[in-house]
Amino acid sequence: MTTGVKVFSATKARERSGLGERMTEWLRAVPAKDIRDVQVTQSSDEEFHCLTISILYEETSPD
Repeated sequence: MTTGVKVFSATKARERSGLGERMTEWLRAVPAKDIRDVQVTQSSDEEFHCLTISILYEETSPD
C-alpha cells in the first residue's frame, strides 16, 4: 500500500546532476518510510529537458 509520494524534478543540467544528492538527503531525513516504487520520467521540448523522479512510499513505525 502506498501512503505518500515524494517528487524530485529538475530542468537545468546543474539541477539534474544534483537530484541524487537531494534524494539521499530526503531519505536520510525521513527513515520511517518503506519505499514501494520509484518512477523516472523524462520530458523535453526545444529548450528544456526535464527529469522527474517520483518515490512512492508507505509510512512505517519508527524503531
